[in-house]
This record gives sequence, structure tokens and C-alpha cells, in this order.
Amino acid sequence: MDIGSLREEYTHNGLSRENLETEPFKQFEIWFKQAVKADLPEPNAMSLATASAKGEPSLRTVLLKYFDLQGFVFFTNYKSNKAKQIEINSSVALLFLWLPLERQVKIKGKALKVSTAESLKYFVTRPRGSQLGAWSSPQSSIISSRQLLEIKFNEMQRKFDQGEIPIPSFWGGYRIVPHYFEFWQGRPNRLHDRFCYSLRDNKTWEIDRLAP
Repeated sequence: MDIGSLREEYTHNGLSRENLETEPFKQFEIWFKQAVKADLPEPNAMSLATASAKGEPSLRTVLLKYFDLQGFVFFTNYKSNKAKQIEINSSVALLFLWLPLERQVKIKGKALKVSTAESLKYFVTRPRGSQLGAWSSPQSSIISSRQLLEIKFNEMQRKFDQGEIPIPSFWGGYRIVPHYFEFWQGRPNRLHDRFCYSLRDNKTWEIDRLAP
């Protein structure tokens, strides 16, 4: 299938050094709010890249649940493939793709488990069905049929039919602590604007323009 003719010309306003925030978390917050305001589907969806012990990369989409100056937090099953790889190699990468705004944000950093208390604080805000789902799915494991998931889900419904659902011991959050950001803005003729923030001496962010 020849798809070489598929092409979009990027026409939005560019990105200049003068308009960048000096601190990347603030710049991300501005862009994130604009993505939300633009009513994009799942603006908090982010691709998460991890690697196995042999260096084989894996990529999947997860949902950012909150962020602050300490990093970007998502939640998962601690027995999943992504969690196993993070346990071996905590270096990860994130990608936010907001195509209608002709923007990407790339982030590199270390993935660290959040505390059980922090995971619980988020878990209790999840819909009851999502809480039961966390108990029901042996994430990343091979299963013979969907029926097994539904049987397990129904079992958990019966088990926790009264009161609050406790947080599973195998479920919780990770915080990605960044040392690198790249903000990418599409421009005409593929001469895109790219600026990276690199953390120096664990305290100062250095900003550079990159060639497209």
C-alpha cells in the first residue's frame, strides 16, 4: 500500500524562544490547558516507552492522572509488563501527541513508585467498575478467553458487594521524574519548531533549539 502521498501542511503559529516559559513544567501546563480547551479526545493520553533487560523497547498508551513540579503520575498493575520493565530499568520516555494543535511533547525521566497512601487517594476516586476491574484483570498475562475476565469481575462484584472496595496490593502509581522535555510545534515546509529543556546539576533547566 503506497501512502507516500498522505501529507498535511502545518499552518499554526510557531514557537519562539522568547515565548517559552523558563521552567518546563509551566510550559507543559500551558500547552496541556490549551489541549483541554480545544476539546481534544483524551488530552491526557500519553505513550509510555520502557525497555526490557535485553534492551528491547515496549510502547503503550496510558493516561496521565495528575502532574506537578515533582513529575507525571499514572497508575497500573504492578505485575504488568510495563511494571516489570520499570523494575529492571527505571529510565522511561513519554510522548503527548496533540495533532489538531500540531504539537508534540516528549519527556524523558525516571519512573518511581508513589506511596501506597498516594495510590489509595486516587483509587477511591475511581468509578466502582474501574476499581473492580483492577481486581479482576491479571494485566499482561495470557488468558484463554474474555469470559474468564467476566467471571472474575462478577466474582469481585459479589466479594465486594458491601461497602468500599479496598485497593489491591498489586496496583498503584508511578511518578515520572523528568530530566528532559522537548516541545514540538509543526510549521510549514517541515521546518518545525523544536525546543528542549535539559536539567543541569539537578537544579537548572537549559533551553536549546533543535533542528527539525
